[in-house]
Amino acid sequence: MESFHQTTLQTVQWFVFLLASSVALPIVIGSIYEMSFTDVSGLMQRTLFIVGIACFLQGWFGHRLPIADGPAGIWISTFTVYAVTATQHGETLGDTLRILETAMLLTGLFLIIMGVLKLSQKVIPIFTPLVTGAFLFMLTIQLSGTFLSGMLGLSGDNTVAQLDAAMISFFVFFFVLGFSIFWKGPLKNYGVLIGIAAGWVLDAIIRGNEQLNVTLPFFELPEIFAWGLPKWDIGTIPIAFLTAVILLSNIVASLGAANYAIKRDSTFRSEQMNRGSLTLGINQGISGLFSGVAVVTLASSSGFIELTGQKKKRPFMYASLLLVIIALFPPIVAFISMMPSPVANAALMATFVQLLGIGLNNIASQKLDQRRLTILGITFLIGIGIMFMPPETFEGFPSLIQNLVSNGLLMGTILVILLENLWRETTVEA
Repeated sequence: MESFHQTTLQTVQWFVFLLASSVALPIVIGSIYEMSFTDVSGLMQRTLFIVGIACFLQGWFGHRLPIADGPAGIWISTFTVYAVTATQHGETLGDTLRILETAMLLTGLFLIIMGVLKLSQKVIPIFTPLVTGAFLFMLTIQLSGTFLSGMLGLSGDNTVAQLDAAMISFFVFFFVLGFSIFWKGPLKNYGVLIGIAAGWVLDAIIRGNEQLNVTLPFFELPEIFAWGLPKWDIGTIPIAFLTAVILLSNIVASLGAANYAIKRDSTFRSEQMNRGSLTLGINQGISGLFSGVAVVTLASSSGFIELTGQKKKRPFMYASLLLVIIALFPPIVAFISMMPSPVANAALMATFVQLLGIGLNNIASQKLDQRRLTILGITFLIGIGIMFMPPETFEGFPSLIQNLVSNGLLMGTILVILLENLWRETTVEA
């Protein structure tokens, strides 16, 4: 009976993590593309549906580890850059969303081909501990600004920090960390769940509850091609291919970090990489089919595993199916989407503390000689520097190059891979 209770609590906590990782970004995309509340609600429903299916497929026949797939990183940058370039070229935002459907479908096709032909495993030697560690470090830096903005109550036109939101969010942040690290009882592994619940109640007391004034159908299947049929644009081919290659780095980093969190050994089998690539390709296709924000393999899952100590796959699979079921009921989705942004962002920020630690462990696992320190210096100065630049900085560049150089994580990852693999250690020793 105790095992049933444990599985139930672990399932709920995985569900909350998947939810917290998914709810914020559809709202961001809705704001960028000037969507109505109904459109954002539909995007939220489809995104949760996609995330649930994606996670289940990866756990079932993909890499078969409890690693979440969710909207993040490179695709958010891609959506943002496409919106900027569309405005510059006089295109409608609706047409841009249809082009993005095509980009997601093509990216999925490239990943499937790489997985089937076992090309994905060829990239594993490229991702040394230095490359993986640098990627994880830059990933946490890139998203820390997003999380901190959410914790301070910044959104849309509101650029002034809200004191009440900041108090609640930092309470949740330190509560989750402190509870997970210092608590000695059986509830130690449920810090994220307890922290979010406590933060939500505290937010309701201090800031009040939001009221949902829109009538939604009780049950509704997600709409296929909700933005319209995919629109062909030859410029999406190189972008889709490049995105597919970069997504492979997400898989490598996520598999290594998750294996380290689960068994303190970051090595994994090449077949896991190939199956992970194939399944991520299918998930990209599902994202395009259901007009959602395309998913990536979330390295932050390892931070969640480290923080909670939950290493079993079964609760993760149950949580994935629960998310799919919940997504079919719009009123429940609308209620969940009212989870206070400061609370969700604070809980995610806490898991990223552990992820940052894993990244630093990767970097420190080898001697930091002059060569490695120089590579890290160049990578961080350029990659992180780009993250602080506004999207319109590169608007004078062609759209393909603009999409590439405006993404700090992307540029930093490319730099560290090139420097690590072209600048051999033997040249230093000689």
